[in-house]
Amino acid sequence: MNFNRIIVLFFSILSFNSMFAQLEKVIVEKYYISDDHDSTDTFGGTLKSGSTTYRIYVDLKSGSKLIKMYADANHKVEFASTEVFFNHLADGQSFAKDFIKNRYLESTIALDTWLTLGQTAKKQSNKTYYGILKNQDVDGSFIGGVNNDGGSQLIAGGLLINNDPMIGSPLTLADGMDTMNFTPDSWLDNGVKDFFSGNDSTIFGSLVPSNVFSSNDFYLQNSGVTGVVPDSNQILVAQLTTFGELSFEFNIEVLELIDGVPTLVKYVANDSILANGEIFSPFLKYPFDCGCNDANYLEYDPSFACLAPGSCITPIVLGCMDPMSCNYDPNANVSVTELCCYPGSCGDRDIAVVCPSLMGDKFDFEIAPNPTNDFITLNVNSGLESKITYIVYNSFGVIITQKETASNDLLVNEKIDMTNANAGLYLIKVVVGNQFQTKLFMKN
Repeated sequence: MNFNRIIVLFFSILSFNSMFAQLEKVIVEKYYISDDHDSTDTFGGTLKSGSTTYRIYVDLKSGSKLIKMYADANHKVEFASTEVFFNHLADGQSFAKDFIKNRYLESTIALDTWLTLGQTAKKQSNKTYYGILKNQDVDGSFIGGVNNDGGSQLIAGGLLINNDPMIGSPLTLADGMDTMNFTPDSWLDNGVKDFFSGNDSTIFGSLVPSNVFSSNDFYLQNSGVTGVVPDSNQILVAQLTTFGELSFEFNIEVLELIDGVPTLVKYVANDSILANGEIFSPFLKYPFDCGCNDANYLEYDPSFACLAPGSCITPIVLGCMDPMSCNYDPNANVSVTELCCYPGSCGDRDIAVVCPSLMGDKFDFEIAPNPTNDFITLNVNSGLESKITYIVYNSFGVIITQKETASNDLLVNEKIDMTNANAGLYLIKVVVGNQFQTKLFMKN
């Protein structure tokens, strides 16, 4: 195996979480927290003061489309709370696409519990409304405050005016909606509304107050949607209002390009059974399971969606762990046998560079930290009265930086700036007189 192949292997280890492919994360936004004014409204039914309205966004890589949210025999969908979900009695909807925009101005309709794939209101003129995170919403608001009718008590100044810092921007400044000149079609759903009557007795309807929707026979799909902001590509899939603690898991189907071919890929919240074409993602289950999700550490586990403080303990040190090799690394904890060099067998590398000890060198040097995020410190104990030169190469042999000391010091301590260098594997060569040694280090 040549040295470039070793580099590929190195990065494949550190990039293991690329298995999540086009699904980058799931975002749970606190959209609004109701206050005492909101709870006075009787048109919408009972809304406890302090209830939180959550919005759930699927964050896909740019260019991918969300096609479907679903459950099947092996992968359930479940939305649950320790308290019942709020559904507006007068004009709530099971699916946000069925709202007329002006209805959002009435009482507490904007806090209704529903599902969607991006769309938040019926098409108006040539534009369609979509959900967008409030911190990306720059077109103002048509919800809350002076835009609101004040509910059943006709409260002056309107409802939905709470500016609790937990929700970021208040609804009066950012309503979490924006428009695109595109309307998805081919909407299909199963498992929420009764097929014959059209009634919804789940948590998304107001007929039966409930705190859980759990199903292995459900789907909501359309022709495919992207986020309002193409680069971030965050797509709203649910709004849920409850006084209790929220939990959920769901599965999605994404249209993405694989080797230039549009391909449907399924992402699932549970990996107990994985069929062909299904990819497990820990982001699809909430509350998120946290642990060491940093692939630079031995404790790394791809099943964690978030980092738990103190869970990542042992940094990975790649190296040759064969004591018989000339470049045996006693500090390595992950063996890469392709890095090992022996007289007469060193891949496509110069053994004099990899193992300068074979040349009878009589100086030592250390670098730390390794891996590094910004700077490395070079300590040289030369034992020789000679100027010291160091050269840093990237994995392609290109010189990144080099320097010669100004004096013939026996001990040298140099801080080397790697802040602007790309993440990857680097080689540092230290020259003292006509002798040299090299070591590998990594930039995160």
